[in-house]
Amino acid sequence: MVLAKKYVVVTPFVGEPKKSDFDIVQEHLPALKDGEFLAEAAYLSVDPYQRMKIGNAFPCDMIGGQVARITESKNKDYPAGSWIMGHLGWRTHTIVNPEEDAKRCAQKPFLYRLPDFGDLPVSLGLGVCGRVGNSAYFGFTQICQPKPGETVVVSGAAGAVGSHVGQIAKILGCKVIGFAGTDDKCEWLVKELGFNYAGNYKTVDIAQFLKESAPEGVDCYFDNVGGELSSVVISQMNQYGRIAVCGAISSYNETIAEKRRATMLQPFIVGKQLKIEGFQVNRFAERTQEGVIQNLQWVKEGKLKYKEHIFDGFESAADAFIGLFRGVNTGKTLVKVN
Repeated sequence: MVLAKKYVVVTPFVGEPKKSDFDIVQEHLPALKDGEFLAEAAYLSVDPYQRMKIGNAFPCDMIGGQVARITESKNKDYPAGSWIMGHLGWRTHTIVNPEEDAKRCAQKPFLYRLPDFGDLPVSLGLGVCGRVGNSAYFGFTQICQPKPGETVVVSGAAGAVGSHVGQIAKILGCKVIGFAGTDDKCEWLVKELGFNYAGNYKTVDIAQFLKESAPEGVDCYFDNVGGELSSVVISQMNQYGRIAVCGAISSYNETIAEKRRATMLQPFIVGKQLKIEGFQVNRFAERTQEGVIQNLQWVKEGKLKYKEHIFDGFESAADAFIGLFRGVNTGKTLVKVN
């Protein structure tokens, strides 16, 4: 009999999440039935969306994706030894019935076997070759529909999705400008990832920075943060500009209504005839493998770089989650379970 550990959210998040909002509980798992398999987590995914997707009934299990290895199986499609990505939550061991569990999970695809990453780490199945990579790939290419030579702005550019989007834009022949929260992150974006310009939104005059780095205006904006930064970027967009809204992390923990306000966008939307579209990566669930394979190819070709911010040990997951909203991470935040 296997003893599993899992994170439970015991109280609603108010403002910034706290360690006291979580508890770790143990449970004994029963023997496998036909059609089931046992998955042992190797890495847990830590993402901003988890802040917004927790339900209203407490206590509740913490949601999230994980890369796991199948250690025992009674399902021929998922043999022992296989690596999977599954939305199994923050837990060490899980008994999975693929057909039945998929019906109950809101995240699509709920589960799939990972391709052969060769010498690359399996953790990429949660980052550039997983949900993060597909958010960047489909959100940018399908909604912004960039053209070579266009100017692209990315907010939250040093995060997992933002850093990926900027690199895809460079691959497609665009000029790329990023905004991040420290000078070190901005230096990384330019020197390591090939962004043309990067500005520290905490210290630069955003409007002036854009006038100098994008004197001909902005064609595409990939928005991860919302707020006044986004209003300024949108005010400097060109006619028929396209905006993909992936997130609004600047507002997730803000409890003061006044600080959640930003300049009205409608005059810019109408005057510049802009297209703004929000998206969730689930929309492209049927094309998951397309995105994974394309991103994996770019990584192997050296066209797509990645950085992982890894917290060690299952018990560090709450710290990793809190750190996400303090901007401690560069690239994809992960928890290595063992």
